[in-house]
Amino acid sequence: SSESTVTLQSTLKNTLKELRAVLKKREYGTKYTQNNFITAVRAMNEFCLKLGDLEQLRKIRRRSPHDDTEAFTVFLRSDVEAKALDVWGSQEALARERNLRKEVEREYQENIFRNQKLLKEYKDFWGNTKPRSRKRVTFLQGPGKVVMVAICINGLNFFFKLLAWVYTGSACMFSEAIHSLADTCNQALLALGISQSVRNPDAIHPYGFSNMRYIASLISGVGIFMMGAGLSWYHGIMGLLHPQPIESLLWAYCILAGSLVSEGATLLVAINEIKKSSRKQGLSFYEYVMQSRDPSTNVVLLEDAAAVVGVVLAAGCMGLTSLTGNPYYDSLGSLCVGTLLGTVSAFLIYTNTEALLGRSIQAEHVQKLTEFLENDPAVRAIHDVKATDMGLSKVRFKAEVDFDGRVVTRSYLEKQDIEQILNDIQQVKTPEELENFMLKHGENIIDTLGAEVDRLEKELKQRNPEVRHVDLEIL
Repeated sequence: SSESTVTLQSTLKNTLKELRAVLKKREYGTKYTQNNFITAVRAMNEFCLKLGDLEQLRKIRRRSPHDDTEAFTVFLRSDVEAKALDVWGSQEALARERNLRKEVEREYQENIFRNQKLLKEYKDFWGNTKPRSRKRVTFLQGPGKVVMVAICINGLNFFFKLLAWVYTGSACMFSEAIHSLADTCNQALLALGISQSVRNPDAIHPYGFSNMRYIASLISGVGIFMMGAGLSWYHGIMGLLHPQPIESLLWAYCILAGSLVSEGATLLVAINEIKKSSRKQGLSFYEYVMQSRDPSTNVVLLEDAAAVVGVVLAAGCMGLTSLTGNPYYDSLGSLCVGTLLGTVSAFLIYTNTEALLGRSIQAEHVQKLTEFLENDPAVRAIHDVKATDMGLSKVRFKAEVDFDGRVVTRSYLEKQDIEQILNDIQQVKTPEELENFMLKHGENIIDTLGAEVDRLEKELKQRNPEVRHVDLEIL
């Protein structure tokens, strides 16, 4: 028995040596790359074949990388290349056909561009009669409704304040008119940003257009600073350097009172919308505003809050001017309103810049997502977790996952016929047969690992609807 054991060990050693030699000498060249899989669409596009040409080739079913589609059919690249040579006769003929199709595709794209340009000119001439899309309904809800109400009210306030300034010549009234004009222009910009943000993702923008709200809000903040604060400071300084007597301020007080009521109403609309949204996300009112979770409503809130405070400041300074007859108080009021607008614009610029840079979601939420993955039996450890807020309550989650190979392998074996595998092992006699056996089951185990990744991503999205994009990297 000892001699047979020694003989068996020596045989195993020789077999392992031969196997190492085979693997060491193996050159992974065209023999392996030709056995790669290729889809029907790529086969027809790259090798200029028809669907009927592929019917005669060997078909292989593979696991789909998408959650909502079943397994799909692929072909061996070597079979497709052989079929292309059979159809076209030579590589040169195939290359000529490819170049011809590229030229036809280029002309087709140029025609599309030309036709789109003509269609645009036609619409500009006759008017665009296309029916309203669904995004109009989305726009008139939530932040869109708040912004539209603010545009209407601030536009009317600008008109009446401008009349009051023309009648009285008050620096405070001028600052308030500019303030309302800046608010109206900025909120029109916000409306454009909201309408763009609800567009569906496309091939060029795969993650959608939700950041358009932050971009519009950022530009709005810059506009408030340049147009609102800048002109108010300028008019206030000129009033201090060249004071002018002010006429009766009665009409100005009446318009300011009306402005206080209207802008206060808009402020209440914005506050109610933020309260509603903050409750949905489990945040306090203060946290929701400071983190700029809804930039469009935030801008309306801060602009109208500044407008209400600005009206109070303007009325106070104009009252001092009326009591004392000194126009300097009126100019100081203009400077105060400009400073208020500058503070609001600085806050908007900062918060929206932070959002555009890409910020993480709340630590508690990140921990919840991480624990879900770590509690899965197939996962050994999680590393480098990043959960980024993409805006509009959309989250992109990324993590490096260390899978437990034993669990994944057991998951594969549970779906196999163990007796058949044992028979296959007993039939292995040569290094080539062992290599083929390992390649077959190794590939299937890799597919099982891919299926595990798909399962985790699907469950993560189902348990957390705000998570729209999941990227799990295998360690």
